[in-house]
Amino acid sequence: MLDQDMKQKIAEGNGFIAALDQSGGSTPKALKGYGIEEGAWSNDEEMFGLIHAMRSRIITAPAFSGEKVLGAILFERTMDGTVDGKPTPAALIDRGVVPFIKIDKGLENEANGVQMMKPMPELDALLARAKGLGVFGTKERSVINLANREGIAAVVAQQFDIGRQVLAGGLMPIIEPEVNIKSPERAEADQILLEEILKNLDGLPEGEQVMLKLSLPAKAGLFDPLVDHPKVLRVVALSGGFSRTEACAELAKNRGIIASFSRALLNDLRHQMSDAEFNAALGEAIDEIHAASTAKQPVAA
Repeated sequence: MLDQDMKQKIAEGNGFIAALDQSGGSTPKALKGYGIEEGAWSNDEEMFGLIHAMRSRIITAPAFSGEKVLGAILFERTMDGTVDGKPTPAALIDRGVVPFIKIDKGLENEANGVQMMKPMPELDALLARAKGLGVFGTKERSVINLANREGIAAVVAQQFDIGRQVLAGGLMPIIEPEVNIKSPERAEADQILLEEILKNLDGLPEGEQVMLKLSLPAKAGLFDPLVDHPKVLRVVALSGGFSRTEACAELAKNRGIIASFSRALLNDLRHQMSDAEFNAALGEAIDEIHAASTAKQPVAA
């Protein structure tokens, strides 16, 4: 796929984006969910080898194709690895799936009700490497815990600064200011976030576009202005701690937003499954998430 083909697929495709980008501290938790307990590895290399084997199994499963999975977000080590003897991005492209990479290096401590991204001094080098491997876009995550306008404004400004750096590197940024769904001020935080994103979109040069990855809003349809915005290529949603059933039910209420789920996609997969069991469980999850991304439910006013 050429860049333009990948852009069209992400903009117009009927499907969702798989998030396969757990990294660092979240890797043991992801492996435990997959049925591999801590102690099954003796060092980081072995741990990352196990998580790569899991991701390879997912990527090569029959249901994991561009028919329903538009794109996949990779961890840096996964991008640098191989699947079926090919660089992982190339293996995805061969399956009709557009590759993205997670670029953030984790979160700062909370201040003003938010967690900003840590500095990324080597970002330009990573972007160049990713571009060389055929990666289409990037993803960067911050967290919003409270409806603090100063904090949310700072998070969104930082996200768009990094987004501009990604665009300059020739890739498509997915901007992800996640609102904590357990926040006691969730609805208010959603509203402030919407306002701050719209301000920053207005500051983008004509012709430039970004993608947005957002928590499903407390009020269905709140993000319609972002779905319709000419400077937004696509709005995708994270599951954010919802079960797959809950996340799909909420997603189906929001027109134009597709899934970019991680836990809600992978929750039923286990290392101990036979290939037939694994492929059936993954296929069922893909079908359910695809349906919520493409078949929307009317919401009462």
